[in-house]
Amino acid sequence: MKYQGIEKREQGHFITRYDVTYETEEGQEKIYEIISRNKELSTFDALHSSKPDAVVIIATDETGEKILVNREFRMAVGEWVYNFPAGLIDPGEEPQESAKRELWEETGLELYEIEDLIPISYSAVGFSNETNVCIVGKARGSFRKSTSDLEEIEAAWYTKEEMRELLKTQRFAARTQAYCYVWSKN
Repeated sequence: MKYQGIEKREQGHFITRYDVTYETEEGQEKIYEIISRNKELSTFDALHSSKPDAVVIIATDETGEKILVNREFRMAVGEWVYNFPAGLIDPGEEPQESAKRELWEETGLELYEIEDLIPISYSAVGFSNETNVCIVGKARGSFRKSTSDLEEIEAAWYTKEEMRELLKTQRFAARTQAYCYVWSKN
């Protein structure tokens, strides 16, 4: 693959669409469509940032016996999907701060213990360069409605047995599905 250039195609409020032009090993020119949180991509190196765009919160209850998963209506697929709480990192925030804020905003719970930070990964590597970090910890408190009028979220705790059943019948975000599958088998 030989990178040739990048062109901004459309600027949205949250994402920007680009065409990345490259040449294949066989000499064919190809255009690959991507979306990005970065509004000003102009080089190949800019495609891979070292600063995460978002956080994903992987939380258990105080006993470690239940995992927190949101059931959220996602307009991109037009249905309810199970997903870990997550959100964008605000300017000037550290990922741990974002995780605490996002968890409280989405669920009303307090992320009171952070056990680990899993480094940068890609959210949807097939069409986006959006990156996130996973914050692993423990949460407590009482559930309440999301503070955002734009989100429809139902948060709940699940035991391993409940999660195994949910995985058989419900739609999940891929990272949440994979993690919950492994977690529920142990």
